[in-house]
Amino acid sequence: MRWLPYGPEAALIECDSLSQMSAVRAAVAGLPDLLEVVPGARSVLVVARPRTDALGDVRRVLESADLANPPGTEPREIVLEVSYDGEDLALVAETAGITTAEVVQLHTGAEYTVAFTGFAPGFAYLTGLPDVLQQSRLDSPRTRVPAGSVGIAGEFTGVYPRSSPGGWRLLGHTETVLFDPRAERPALLAPGDRVRFRSRG
Repeated sequence: MRWLPYGPEAALIECDSLSQMSAVRAAVAGLPDLLEVVPGARSVLVVARPRTDALGDVRRVLESADLANPPGTEPREIVLEVSYDGEDLALVAETAGITTAEVVQLHTGAEYTVAFTGFAPGFAYLTGLPDVLQQSRLDSPRTRVPAGSVGIAGEFTGVYPRSSPGGWRLLGHTETVLFDPRAERPALLAPGDRVRFRSRG
């Protein structure tokens, strides 16, 4: 783990793994005078309120924290209804050496955690994808992926909150709105949330 100054009131904490990043995020969440905690795949950006010792508090917490057993919080649990009719469902099944029904069974049978968000407002990178479904991105990304598309790429699964280019393998789609800028909480999913997918049949 490395600590990099990021201006006078912020620091970027570089982590050795995705799990260490999640533990760091959990350890510093809720500290007073932290304005922002922004997780990435292998980093956590912490932004302090000016003229406070919030960055010092972060250092002290991380020096004493057991990052192998981060503090527990009660996560929100969200279920997304999915129609498994994606353009790449057959390709995913063929690559994995299983049937499309087994792809759906595996994808809906796992519990996922929002590790971090990015790429587009409301896009959440979900960990917990079964090993057999972990596949590379498409060789040629699509110029347009419809909003609500459920895809996989590498160790992650996720849902495109709006129409955009993208190279993830598409399993299906959901009608759930993932991002609404007019809502009190614009993004449906936030780091730490637990997510399950349920097939609409």
